[in-house]
Amino acid sequence: MTRHKQCPRESSDELHGSLGWPELEGPAIDLLEAIAQHCSINQAAKAVGLSYKSAWEHVETLNNLSAQDLVIRMVGGSGGGGTVLTDAGRQFLDKAQILRREFKRFMTFFAGNPQEALQALKTMRRFEMKLSARNIWAGQVTTIKAGAINSVVEVALKGKDSITSVITNNSVERLGLQPCTEVLAIVKASSVLVGRNLHQDQLSAGNILAGTVANIVTGAVNDEVTILLAGGITVTAIITREGVQHLELIPGVEACAIIKASSVLLAIA
Repeated sequence: MTRHKQCPRESSDELHGSLGWPELEGPAIDLLEAIAQHCSINQAAKAVGLSYKSAWEHVETLNNLSAQDLVIRMVGGSGGGGTVLTDAGRQFLDKAQILRREFKRFMTFFAGNPQEALQALKTMRRFEMKLSARNIWAGQVTTIKAGAINSVVEVALKGKDSITSVITNNSVERLGLQPCTEVLAIVKASSVLVGRNLHQDQLSAGNILAGTVANIVTGAVNDEVTILLAGGITVTAIITREGVQHLELIPGVEACAIIKASSVLLAIA
């Protein structure tokens, strides 16, 4: 079975979710603000449009999720008791109000183009990833061909380049892959072979990526060869010095990066 799909445009709701704030105007912060103002759970509930029972359920949830109670019930005293924020609750509310204000400013700034903001956030996350693999490329799933055990996943890379990965059907489901899913394709440099004057039908490897040698770093035994593809991405391979000499690899000559589809790992950033 092959899955195809036209990629939708991201909405501001997806941007909310990406930032970990799916409901910009949720009741929790409003309830804390009302409690701070009224010192009464009953009046606070009315102010935010919640029932007394629902308001207390929210308070209990907030206290359970926090390292310290945010709200406590005061009993007796000259003021007759009431429900108030703790010191931790007031500090949390101050920070939440600042975050909410800045979040609204951020959303206002990107109101005309939430896709741009979402893409910037995803790119920042990718930059922060730390992996031992030398080759990491951002791409988008174009097709998934499911077999009995494994699936063949086609990923479009920058420019017109693409790469094929073979992973288990279970991995496809676990990663939630479908056409248009943004993924990272990961390949160790030691899994990349280098050749010259090759065509896809000459080898059984799933990927033959043609380009030109951009750089060679000479080592004691092995050399690091970087190939620049037509679409603008680079592929780095670790091969023997003898192999570099045999292929007459120097910067500027045409070369191909050969990668088995089973050597291409996929990840969700």
